[in-house]
Amino acid sequence: MIPDRITDAEWLARPAVQAIFAALDGRDGRTRAVGGVVRDSLIGRIREHADIDMATEFLPVTVMQRAKAAGIAAYPTGIEHGTVTLRLDETTVEVTTLRQDVVTDGRHAQVQFGTDWVADAERRDFTLNALYCDADGRLFDPLGGAGDLLNGRVRFIGDAARRIAEDGLRVYRFFRFSASHGGEQFDAEGLAACRDAADDLEHISRERIGSEMMRMLALPKVGKTLGVMDKLGLLCIEPGALPALLRYEAMGGRSAISRLALLGREGLERRQADWRLSKAVITKADRVAEAARLLRNGDLGWAAYRFGEDAVEGLAVAAAEQDWPRERLSEMARDLGRLPVAPLPVNGADLENRGMKPGPEMGAALAILERAWVESDFSLTKDALMERIFH
Repeated sequence: MIPDRITDAEWLARPAVQAIFAALDGRDGRTRAVGGVVRDSLIGRIREHADIDMATEFLPVTVMQRAKAAGIAAYPTGIEHGTVTLRLDETTVEVTTLRQDVVTDGRHAQVQFGTDWVADAERRDFTLNALYCDADGRLFDPLGGAGDLLNGRVRFIGDAARRIAEDGLRVYRFFRFSASHGGEQFDAEGLAACRDAADDLEHISRERIGSEMMRMLALPKVGKTLGVMDKLGLLCIEPGALPALLRYEAMGGRSAISRLALLGREGLERRQADWRLSKAVITKADRVAEAARLLRNGDLGWAAYRFGEDAVEGLAVAAAEQDWPRERLSEMARDLGRLPVAPLPVNGADLENRGMKPGPEMGAALAILERAWVESDFSLTKDALMERIFH
């Protein structure tokens, strides 16, 4: 049975949300919540602090006027596209005037404002994203998206090739939603359209691709999807990485950083360029990959000492790469957790106070002390360490 309304949704009962609906005639159906917050409320998968989007018949200037009259802060954050951001108490809502595409070039669209709810729905990407509800939670589903949602079907609205031609990023969104809401099953028409478009996506912003990919890599189940994308040339997976990715998710892993490490340390620099990932993200993935290398070799102390908490994810990565039995992973995790990791208690100033000058000799001495410290499981005292150098 397809429900006809949303019930027990915290965000919908929130006084601030109801006040925004009231300011924009939400009970009369002139303003409705739309998209992810409606979709995921229907299946009980709403995220904490989920974005709240609304669609309205009112023009942006009218939205701002009505909001201000009701004591709601209004900001013209995307007014050229019909979007106004409203804020009341701790709640932020993006309100966009109903629209339809007039001209599209695969990246940008010229839109025309209107009051046609069906036309607004038809310009969206997938049927499960063209779901609306009013202030009372009553569902408005002009394209049958609720049925697709409940059946785990990610289906382009209308002609799949045309939807992709309007915005090439929809290829990546097709795979992300197929993983998150479709059980990694792929609508045949949508998959064929993505295959046909795969070689013609160079115009898409790399930042937008990177954002989609990082969201995809954080999903509970995505290994099969990544394998399909690899076959279509949308993703380059190094030999042996896909089985490791599948083992990682079978273990319950869902870290995007760890999946980056599993995709291959050698490819991190290329992915940084292809997806415009931040240096911080790449550095962390590299740390996890290096921690995994140490742990594969049994160097728990060095992994913990050099990489701290990143060694925990490194352990999961190492286990997935080498297909460790569960017993070995549990034992390694216990051993890693027991290590009383602490900074080296000797520094250059201590050596200098004993007459050693800064330079290569001091660097070599600190390396000796560091190794002794780690190999002692961080148990040697400062005096015992100094005795290693000045005996």
